[in-house]
Amino acid sequence: MRATLLGVRVAARPATRVAGMPTSSSRGSVALVTLGCTRNEVDSEEIAGRLAAEGWTLVEDAADADVAVVNTCGFVEQAKKDSIDTLLEAADLKETGRTRAVVAVGCLAERYGQTLADELPDADAVLGFDSYRDMSSHLGAILDGARPASHVPSDRRTLLPLSPVERSGAAGGVALPGHGDPEGFVRARLDARPWAPLKIASGCDRRCSFCAIPMFRGSFVSRRPTDVLAEARWLAGQGVRELFLVSENSTSYGKDLGDLGLLERLLPELAGIDGVERVRVSYLQPAEVRPGLLEAMAETPGVMPWYDLSFQHSSEAVLRRMRRFGGTEAFLDLVGRVREREPLAGVRSNVIVGFPGETEADVAELERFLTAARLDVVGVFGYSDEDGTEAEGLSDQLPEHVVAERVERLTGLVEELTAQRALERVGERVTVLVEERDEDDPSVGVGRAEHQGPDVDGVCLVRARAGAGAGEPPAVGSFVEGVVVDAVGVDLVVEVR
Repeated sequence: MRATLLGVRVAARPATRVAGMPTSSSRGSVALVTLGCTRNEVDSEEIAGRLAAEGWTLVEDAADADVAVVNTCGFVEQAKKDSIDTLLEAADLKETGRTRAVVAVGCLAERYGQTLADELPDADAVLGFDSYRDMSSHLGAILDGARPASHVPSDRRTLLPLSPVERSGAAGGVALPGHGDPEGFVRARLDARPWAPLKIASGCDRRCSFCAIPMFRGSFVSRRPTDVLAEARWLAGQGVRELFLVSENSTSYGKDLGDLGLLERLLPELAGIDGVERVRVSYLQPAEVRPGLLEAMAETPGVMPWYDLSFQHSSEAVLRRMRRFGGTEAFLDLVGRVREREPLAGVRSNVIVGFPGETEADVAELERFLTAARLDVVGVFGYSDEDGTEAEGLSDQLPEHVVAERVERLTGLVEELTAQRALERVGERVTVLVEERDEDDPSVGVGRAEHQGPDVDGVCLVRARAGAGAGEPPAVGSFVEGVVVDAVGVDLVVEVR
């Protein structure tokens, strides 16, 4: 069954300006369809900035665009399927709508290149990351009838990620955006949300046996603080109230610049930008979390008490086969140190079950950890082989039905535990950033409290106190204070008080 274009983020509200770039008359219209993680959202906005600077018109609906650019996800099997289904549906628009061309970009295109093109002839081009800086030329050529050569994948683990984050000074000596001119970054906002992802690094140097990301995202490269701050100030000028710092591994930030304490010093500067009320840090690698980072996150005003810790499992035996560190006791100690500083902090993670060689004892150990840790949100994923990874060749692969049974078992436990955790928050005072109105009841605001991350965590449903009169519904982009009065799963019901 095909994924619907209406079910993914189809972007585009042009920003009031594209930072550091001129504009020209329209060369055609483009819709960007973004799948996958928030890092992909930043990539789409960088592509949009380049296209807008070259005179392309950004539109929201792919059916109204001359070109539909689909920013694909290649992380797990379901994401690959969703990306292919979306490309197929976009291709259908060439028969029924205005759309004249469909272009695949993003992780699936980078990872599979020509193979994807061969299996998806309806796509007019499959372009890799290094094509992003010339995207306008590629799209113009496609509309003129050309068919660019499909991307040829290579193992990028020994390469710097030239695009979409061209911050390293490599790329054939070209002067790159983000260096020299503090306003020289390229980005256009594609929505009006009061929060925005801000990429602080790209790539990954870790070699987890199950993960293919370093192969197609490249080695770890930190953005320079001046670049990050310039983009953060620009986002604040666009009405962004919360900065969501994203990367493949935020705890590695600064190591390639010779300063592992750089993130700790960057956080106060980001939080001090006029208009920015919140800063949130995503993807913390447990083995790299330093006491200084915990201290900075807990003590810097404006940095949210939210900890996105990538545990993946808690059995030491499974973690070693994953080429990772830690275990139940070490992870419980880390969660304890977080809550010692910030008792009401939100802590979230993802876990993989069904990894090759995983035993019933390993599953029981993971259940013991999750029960003791009482995390706010846990994503449960079943293991599946990823092309080219070490785990693909491991012995003791588990049957699919065993993996599925363990996913169902852990999902049931997690749903029970996280619902209990949400109920424990009844009576807490929270400040909610209102992001939208409830579709069924516009008097109810939908947003997030300090301990809730965007997209992947629960939300707060904000309503007026019973008997207090209807009043005005909370404005999108505003901060509303209230008390948690109930929970529905991981979602909280908040009364304004």
